[in-house]
Amino acid sequence: MIASKKLQLVIGVLLLAVIAWSVTACRTNPVPISDTPAVTFRVALLTPGPISDAGWNAAAYDGLQLIARQLGAQVATVQTTSPADFDDAFRDFAARHFDLIFAHGFEYTDAALKAGHDFPRSDFIVTSGSASSANVASLSFKIEEAAYVEGVLAGGMTRSGVAGTIGGIELPAIKLTFDGFRRGFLASRPAGRVLTSFTGSFDDVGAAKEAARAQISEGADFLFHDADAAGLGVFAAARQAHIYAFGANRNQNAVFPDVVMASAVTSIPDAFLKLAGEVKAGSFRAGMIELGMKDGMVHVIINPQLEARIPPAVMDRVNRAEAQLTAGAALTSIR
Repeated sequence: MIASKKLQLVIGVLLLAVIAWSVTACRTNPVPISDTPAVTFRVALLTPGPISDAGWNAAAYDGLQLIARQLGAQVATVQTTSPADFDDAFRDFAARHFDLIFAHGFEYTDAALKAGHDFPRSDFIVTSGSASSANVASLSFKIEEAAYVEGVLAGGMTRSGVAGTIGGIELPAIKLTFDGFRRGFLASRPAGRVLTSFTGSFDDVGAAKEAARAQISEGADFLFHDADAAGLGVFAAARQAHIYAFGANRNQNAVFPDVVMASAVTSIPDAFLKLAGEVKAGSFRAGMIELGMKDGMVHVIINPQLEARIPPAVMDRVNRAEAQLTAGAALTSIR
């Protein structure tokens, strides 16, 4: 009985010693408070279509991933399906303290301005937007410059003298792009014609294919699309008719390598990275931002598998047009 009490006493002393040592250790090496938020750069992306479209939305997603890799940002993306989603998506990300929210399309402008007013600590960038505010910027790419060069190429190679342009929704930026292609085509083929169709959808591949087939039936032997995912239908129709087409926004030469003569490419990932870097550094200034060939953000990439089919004289004219635009010339001044 006495031995048992002594054993309990020894155990009690040892426990007190362990507790005392633990308290001392905690005072010497304090543990960080778990509810203190880590300093993280957060960037979100809203897209109007699937990021698997191999074009417009895919390029934006490439940019978001580049930001994650290069800037160590926490990133998130959401595809909106209707205008009712715009406001909810903006407010959700801003309420969660995202530093920067990209909205990839003209249609997001109004919702971005409202969200920007209510969440002044977040910055918003709308691609092809039509307005700006203290923390909302509009980012536009002069893809019409690359479209002009592709028009010059098509005008120099066409046999029928007819080309076609096919868009999704009839937006000002797309109409401007098609005007660039038309100017380039007529610069090479003054007596030519350029047909234009809008399907009303960026996702309906079948509608784009039918629009392309209708233009082909009117003699078009070169097609230029700005229809996002639906552009795949344009390529399919071109392949069936054994004519050529042009890619847009992203390098689409490998999508239909026997059909896509060249792609009008916007360096969306590089531009997103540049602007996100400015936001993270605290040097970003919202406004109407325009980037083109002169800035190295718009390019024409010839399909290497089809380049040999371009006559040297036509290529010379293409190179001259591209050089003038890279030097800063306006489309209306190119000769």
